[in-house]
Amino acid sequence: MGYHRAGFDVVGVDIAPQPRYPFEFVQADALEFLETLTRELPGGWGKPIGAYDAIHASPPCQKFTAFASLWRERKTYTDLLTPTRALLEQTGLPWVIENVPGAPMRPDAVLCGSMFGLGVRRHRWFEFSQGEPMMTLACDHSRETVCVVGHGGGAGSGTKVKRWRAAEGAEAMGIGWMNRDELSQAIPPAYTELIGYQLMQHLAP
Repeated sequence: MGYHRAGFDVVGVDIAPQPRYPFEFVQADALEFLETLTRELPGGWGKPIGAYDAIHASPPCQKFTAFASLWRERKTYTDLLTPTRALLEQTGLPWVIENVPGAPMRPDAVLCGSMFGLGVRRHRWFEFSQGEPMMTLACDHSRETVCVVGHGGGAGSGTKVKRWRAAEGAEAMGIGWMNRDELSQAIPPAYTELIGYQLMQHLAP
């Protein structure tokens, strides 16, 4: 939605069905989709690589979250960020990777919901193909926020802890079309709207 607001036509790709996704959607493994584009193989997805101006990738972040170490004895997550970057570099297109703080990537931009006046913090790193850092505002963690994670057992600021409902998460994130599980995996559209405006400038002739 953020890229749409910045002026892009958006095609989403995910391995799982996304019935509430508001734009054109392709159900496919993202790595296979990128490999098909890169090698110009027939993948049945209808568009050649030349149909795209840029690519945004959000590989699964579970391996790099602050809580991952607590679960390593019970579940091992795969690093999908590194192979995603390798395929993005092969496309020759401008690209953006988004992930959690601490992921093996260059934080060209670090965004927080407080920079946009949102009711959620959700810090995220963004790496750009052009390698140019983006200036952003400082975080303001003085206000209570909703921690939109898991299945509703979120936390506020300081020591205040509370459960959150889907309507609260939607308002805090600036998203009105997702259910609770989808909200817990999303980032606010305000983030990619800002990134999208920067990307538009980069693409301008």
